[in-house]
Amino acid sequence: MKNVLLPVIMATVFFTCEKPIESNPNIESNALAISREDSLSLAKEIENFKPENHAKSMEMIFGKPKYDIKTIGILVYDGVNELDVMGPRYVLGQAMGVKTQLIALKEGNIKTVMGVEIVPNTVIDSVSALDILIIPGGFTGTIEAAYDDELHQWIRRIDKTTKYTGAVCTGVWVLGATGLLENRKASTNWYREEEFLKKYKAIPANQRYTQDGKYWTSAGVTAGMDMSLAIMQDIYGDRYAQAIMLDMEYDPNPPLEGGTPDKTNWAVNWMMQLMYDGGVNPLIEKLEQEKSSSN
Repeated sequence: MKNVLLPVIMATVFFTCEKPIESNPNIESNALAISREDSLSLAKEIENFKPENHAKSMEMIFGKPKYDIKTIGILVYDGVNELDVMGPRYVLGQAMGVKTQLIALKEGNIKTVMGVEIVPNTVIDSVSALDILIIPGGFTGTIEAAYDDELHQWIRRIDKTTKYTGAVCTGVWVLGATGLLENRKASTNWYREEEFLKKYKAIPANQRYTQDGKYWTSAGVTAGMDMSLAIMQDIYGDRYAQAIMLDMEYDPNPPLEGGTPDKTNWAVNWMMQLMYDGGVNPLIEKLEQEKSSSN
């Protein structure tokens, strides 16, 4: 949260004033590196901090953003994965002076794949432009959204106004169905990854998250947070992204190896594939038949 970032900034400056930061040879750039002169200037700025010069202080520490981002929209619908929504919502919601909205397909609350009820801020018919659009994934609701022509038309209209268009997990299937990922590198959920990306004429990148121009796509669920941090880094720079990570105490340390097919026990991987097939295949067959009948 923006009110959390100021103490982080102050701590960064004061610690930096006490001793120089040694460069880490394993990191390409030292995001916290700062000269003694800059440290003293920043310390003086914070010492004289007043609400009215907050923007000036932020600019001294973080510099000017790459883009003037004002509006962020995250699509929500019945059956969406809540972490696909809330991970990016938390990260991107820390953009400076930005209005972040959860945008539903229609009026009313929505229920996530785990049954959590979400109150959207608005609906797609009320949104005509965004600086950033994020399309989260889920399960059956996402597959249905990948066959929703009206939604695809809205996404294409909004995309004409965005500086960043992104999708998380199986939300990439929805973005792919619009044709916007054709001949672009992309990432998506591990499940039949190459098959679905090729279906939408995208180029499988086999990465946790991928950027191709203004299009950002990620692997499953938690990868949406990494993608969102990378977007914030691209807009605001290393220091701001690190401030968000410190606010989140984002330093993943799972209790065992896993999370991707090549790091998962073969039997577990096989079982998960069958479970997904059992839900995905019948629904896609049904939607394909309906699509053929309407044509």
